[in-house]
Amino acid sequence: MSDWSSVKNILCIRPDNMGDLVMSGPALRMLKQGLNARITVLTSSMAAGIAPFMAEINETIVFDLPWVKTANTTGIEDLHKLIDNLKGRYFDAAVIFTVYSQNPLPSAMIAYQAGISKVLAYCRENPYGLISDWLPDEEPLQYINHQVERDLKLVSSVCESIIDKHLNLTNNDTEWPAIANRITQTGLRNDKPWLILHAGVSELKRQLPEEVWVETASQLIEKDVQILLTGAAGEKEMVDRLKDKIGAGAFTAAGLFTIGELITLIGHAPLLLSVNTGIVHLAAAVGTPVVVLYAQTNPQHTPWMVPHKVIEFPVLDGLKSKNGIIRYVDNTIYNTPALMPEPSAIVKAVAALITPPAG
Repeated sequence: MSDWSSVKNILCIRPDNMGDLVMSGPALRMLKQGLNARITVLTSSMAAGIAPFMAEINETIVFDLPWVKTANTTGIEDLHKLIDNLKGRYFDAAVIFTVYSQNPLPSAMIAYQAGISKVLAYCRENPYGLISDWLPDEEPLQYINHQVERDLKLVSSVCESIIDKHLNLTNNDTEWPAIANRITQTGLRNDKPWLILHAGVSELKRQLPEEVWVETASQLIEKDVQILLTGAAGEKEMVDRLKDKIGAGAFTAAGLFTIGELITLIGHAPLLLSVNTGIVHLAAAVGTPVVVLYAQTNPQHTPWMVPHKVIEFPVLDGLKSKNGIIRYVDNTIYNTPALMPEPSAIVKAVAALITPPAG
């Protein structure tokens, strides 16, 4: 590895989803503290909303790179403008964060064209002049680390700093009284046990069948636990349908909150019940216990350093990835597909983790 002691202006490339960026938080913290550096993150429109709540980030550049699955498409002229923008910022170095199934070379080419000579990344093949400081990517063929540990291992190869390894998001708790008032307007009572149920997914393969959610929620309501259904504005139709199927004891908050308000809401929730999607990492960042219905996709992304229970469920064959690395994990770690979880098992996991309401 080259000497990074004089590096002070770093571009960090994390171009995928919100949860991925949140999990890179401790590694960004290590870079910032260990090198006393300014951290600029290049990320997608899907993840950009969470960046203002990450104290490790000084500035965000939002761009949907064409080799990442995003809602928006970008053309060659947009890419040229991005590179010109990066050139004008005179970065000392770039760090590319990846999941083990992602190829860092397209992002490394962006840094190369922007004139950034120091580049740190994992790579499976020798990148020669594209990546100056590279770690051979041994995951998942030799072992699998949690995504947080993977990112920290990468960064620790060029700097050292003793940091808090928890995920962290800034939380404006002064907003809680107004948020609490809004959720009571849905019908939920703050003085009775409740939890957040988040059924929305960023990928169809992570979607749990609605009948499992409905039966699980019904059993929890029978135990006097209220269900607050959350989701983005675009998920409101699905959330309303779940509420109608569940019936009394379920309340919908889909589209009611900004990201900042959602962070505060989750921080006050006794528990989050969700599939494996970005909101799980928001809960971990504010210390809220999590029961996660985990599609057998990437085992790196379980809740980090927070009380939790992982209950796996299978991915349908027609939805499985064509990516060779993901296929390897599917044929080894997930070679025996999980059974669809019983609602009673989910309820048992919730009962073991849920905290009683204040007072």
